[in-house]
Amino acid sequence: MKIERIPETALSPTVEAEIADLLGRCFDTDFGGRSYYQQRHHLRLTARVDGALVGHVALCLRDVRLGDSLVSIAGLAEVATDPAARGQGIAGALLDAAIAEVRNWPVRFFALFGDRPLYAARGFRPQPNTITYLVLDGARTGPLRTGADGGLMVLPIGPHDWDGTQPLDLLGHKF
Repeated sequence: MKIERIPETALSPTVEAEIADLLGRCFDTDFGGRSYYQQRHHLRLTARVDGALVGHVALCLRDVRLGDSLVSIAGLAEVATDPAARGQGIAGALLDAAIAEVRNWPVRFFALFGDRPLYAARGFRPQPNTITYLVLDGARTGPLRTGADGGLMVLPIGPHDWDGTQPLDLLGHKF
């Protein structure tokens, strides 16, 4: 398996179409033929076996407000493994590569919205924060929401502690 690092601005039309096709096979959600669901990302990591795209993760860099503090985080999105290639460690390898990548970014935390043993096994922990975010569905702006979200998981990068008691304002959409 070969893992490729592709900045968003370097996505070729061919690779973008491959990612869109993979996401279409992996999710029930309609991505509208796009290689992303809500908004473009900053970096993609892809996995290939014998030249075929079998896995993908997207990473974004952004600031959020945790209580009164502005905090830089990385966000993980669109973790996908080709249904025919599941159970081969592809998602785990991509997640390990994503964590290694983010450790070199100017961030304190790596966050995601999901609930899989794969994430917990790599140190992501569920967080109970009340979250404010802008709903984006199908690349359309929706309402502003505030409330609990049982899917928030956070991995500290470095010696930082996440405060699950503070309100979290994503300053935009979920990733």
